[in-house]
Amino acid sequence: MIRLVNICLFATLCFSCENPEEKHDLQLSNEFKDYWYSGEAEITSYNLEQARYGEIREGEAVLIYVTEDFLPQEQVKTWNKNEKNISVLKLNSTKNFLTGIYPYSIMQSSFFPLNGETHALKISASVQEWCGQAYTQLNNRENFNISSHSYFEGEADKQMEIEKIPLENEIWNQLRITPDQLPTGNFKMLPSFEYLRLSHKPFKAYSVMGEYYTVDELDVYQLTYPELKRELKIYFSRKFPFSIEKWEESYPSGFGENAEILTTKAVKKQRIKSDYWNKNSNKNLPLRDKLDLR
Repeated sequence: MIRLVNICLFATLCFSCENPEEKHDLQLSNEFKDYWYSGEAEITSYNLEQARYGEIREGEAVLIYVTEDFLPQEQVKTWNKNEKNISVLKLNSTKNFLTGIYPYSIMQSSFFPLNGETHALKISASVQEWCGQAYTQLNNRENFNISSHSYFEGEADKQMEIEKIPLENEIWNQLRITPDQLPTGNFKMLPSFEYLRLSHKPFKAYSVMGEYYTVDELDVYQLTYPELKRELKIYFSRKFPFSIEKWEESYPSGFGENAEILTTKAVKKQRIKSDYWNKNSNKNLPLRDKLDLR
């Protein structure tokens, strides 16, 4: 059963593209504070079917959400308490899969402020495989400043600046905080760094349509990029803490005009809460069994 949510209502609550410096009146509930300020991270493992080079590859994905204090200027985690620090909800997203003989390892990080600002303070992404590696970082300054490094010709070392627009990477944080403020309708967005890297697309704004609806017991946030022939669907629980249960991403896999559209899928395996940074001894290896990680 599919239930469409009133798009007009949510459009009034979405990111302000015309005034990117606008802040929302973000009131964190006691329920939110109890869950996210408990001194533990939320770790969820997923079975992954990853489209790459025109084939589907089996692998694993992990989403690690945790709150931490962030230095607003340096835009890094701080070890010291200070009234100028910004509390953020951080997401570290990882994927691991094989393409024939060689492995892929992908990690994206996004740091979303919990003080009412409308955009992530920082996003980074890295892709490693036997051919080489690539790294991209966005810093939220007066505009979005992007630093990009790659082993591919034409992509080696680049610095660029773009105006503030919604970021696909920050969506994964925001839906855990205020899903009713996800952008809907037609607007411009910077796609995920993982997609742009794997597809060798330029880092720029693309037209997209955002939709918010319900399938069975889950809410779905969908992004459709006509120019890229790409579609992303994130399925998450309708009630707090809005946990992500699965996602699907479809776009042409491979290179050339006749590349077939394939769908990457990730489905939840296990979820735990843990202060994992303190669990770095060999005796803590059984925690990976709880997550069903191979």
